[in-house]
Amino acid sequence: MELRRLCDEDPELEERLLSRRDAITDGAATSRTVAAGLAIGSVPVALAALSRDLFAQGGLPSIIVDVLNFALKLEYLEAEFYTRGMNTPNLIRAEWRAQFDQIRKHEDAHVRFLEGTLGGRAIRKPTFDFTAGNGTNAGPFADVFANEQTFAAVAQAFEDTGMRAYKGQAAYLMGNRDILVAALKIHSVEARHAAQIHRLREQKAWIVGDSTGGLPPVTKPIYDGEDNRFHFILAQPASGISMTQAFDEPLTKSQVLKIVDPFIVGGR
Repeated sequence: MELRRLCDEDPELEERLLSRRDAITDGAATSRTVAAGLAIGSVPVALAALSRDLFAQGGLPSIIVDVLNFALKLEYLEAEFYTRGMNTPNLIRAEWRAQFDQIRKHEDAHVRFLEGTLGGRAIRKPTFDFTAGNGTNAGPFADVFANEQTFAAVAQAFEDTGMRAYKGQAAYLMGNRDILVAALKIHSVEARHAAQIHRLREQKAWIVGDSTGGLPPVTKPIYDGEDNRFHFILAQPASGISMTQAFDEPLTKSQVLKIVDPFIVGGR
């Protein structure tokens, strides 16, 4: 029903679903609804379908619940952040608003479908302090909703964190191909968000080494480890900074929770 509502809101959505669904190569293992969700990159559509298609009899396995609730916490953070930003008068310049609003729509959709997938096992939405002040509203980003550059900097921090966070959880989903594909699709959406915000901030669209890209030192944990030059597909360390730009490194759950802790009132 939610997918039907989205199609009603966006008349072109259904056509895109139908035309791109056929591009999914492993149709035998994926339902039509799941394929539609994967085709448009709106992975929570697929996740909601997967919860019905694959786990209707026994409910979601605990490892899947844990990973999806972890994702939901990050999506709550991002969705509320962009909603508040879009609702703050004179914060975002006119030529940026459509782009940030599209990201907001993506994050809102992620929240709705993750909640729908998890049902009664979904976590409650935390209370956030987007200044990174642990509830004081006086953290290092105190002017986040008064200064466009600070807002864009925090957006980049969130998207770069989310991109690495989803990658870090992929290994826990390898036992179920459909869920794994869905999670990696979410990862790809976060990566596109991150790339565009990097561009808006006049940075390269990717992370260079372990550089924070002009963000304050408090964000350094987001970029730690990104200077890795060894990748198993090459079988040997690579020289040159280009290798650090070609691959993004995963973050563990504990690393991510430590990064977002200052933004959550009362901690994790």
